[in-house]
Amino acid sequence: MAKKLPLSLGPAYGAAALQIKVHSVNRCPDRESARIRMNATIAHVAEKVRGTKQWAGSSLKLVVLPEYFLTCYPQGESVAAWADKAALEIDGPEYEALAKIAQDNKIFLAGNAYETDRHFPGYYFQTCFVVDPAGKVVLRYRRLNSMFAPTPHDVWDKYLDLYGLNGVFPVARTEIGNLAAIASEEILYPEIARCFAMRGAEVFIHPTSESGTPQQTFKDVAKLARAIENMAYVVSCNTGGLHDIDLPQDVGNGGSRIIDFRGNVLKMAGGGETIYASCEIDLNALRRARRAPGMNNYLTRLRNQAFASSYELYEGQPANSLLKKDGTLKKPERAHFADAQARTIERLIKRGLI
Repeated sequence: MAKKLPLSLGPAYGAAALQIKVHSVNRCPDRESARIRMNATIAHVAEKVRGTKQWAGSSLKLVVLPEYFLTCYPQGESVAAWADKAALEIDGPEYEALAKIAQDNKIFLAGNAYETDRHFPGYYFQTCFVVDPAGKVVLRYRRLNSMFAPTPHDVWDKYLDLYGLNGVFPVARTEIGNLAAIASEEILYPEIARCFAMRGAEVFIHPTSESGTPQQTFKDVAKLARAIENMAYVVSCNTGGLHDIDLPQDVGNGGSRIIDFRGNVLKMAGGGETIYASCEIDLNALRRARRAPGMNNYLTRLRNQAFASSYELYEGQPANSLLKKDGTLKKPERAHFADAQARTIERLIKRGLI
């Protein structure tokens, strides 16, 4: 049982969304050249984190990096090919290098990468991670909802046997609060954030890569909603441009932000590489709000028993779609995921639910 943190932690701490450029490895001809590019990115991260720490001072305790900051996203590669070229090993040298950055700067370093797992050969999972100031990975969350890649839900029974439900929805209880991570588009799915909040999460780390635009996007609305309804901070870090891909580099650029537990945007960045989205996280204020009776204490007014049966009735995407009846793994072809969605749509139409 995790030790319960005291209500009062003293002064607030600094958090920064480190919005950096992402250099794609897609055009790298092999694994070796891809790793060279990834190592160059890690060196760039080390430099910018060091500078951020010097600029912000000792109050800076949390630095969040963007989605897939080491590699960009797969663009036509098979699951197995991307796993080999771009995915990290759980105890691989890239994590060791990131751990050193956290140690050297005495910060919690959070980010998002593609990751292999020896229990699922030929697969990769998109993983959000947090490394603590001692260099230990204290949180590893594998994305649950993806349109084109394997997720723990696709191998649900096997994954639960290995990691349990708390391994699916991990919350790291740390001296800077209870941390949880939400991957990019998953901010649009309220159930994911709610499952973390019901496990005590206070700060949502949100590595993302999305359009930076003056218009309000679906994700912008969702970030505010997840903060308000779960009474949690959201530290959302976007990419500062995507390089060496066919699309324009600004397709994923700008708008990193930090939102407080009342839905106030405390800081929001412009485009390019920047740490403008930096401010204080006030855990004491959040905890006081969560423990105060009243209409605005949404977490304590939940009536979950009334909702559970409706989720069972709807039955969206099925679990275990990549597990054979004997428990062995199916080969995860890209077309599988679109086919699974098409079958779900057909089933829901027949039942008159959409």
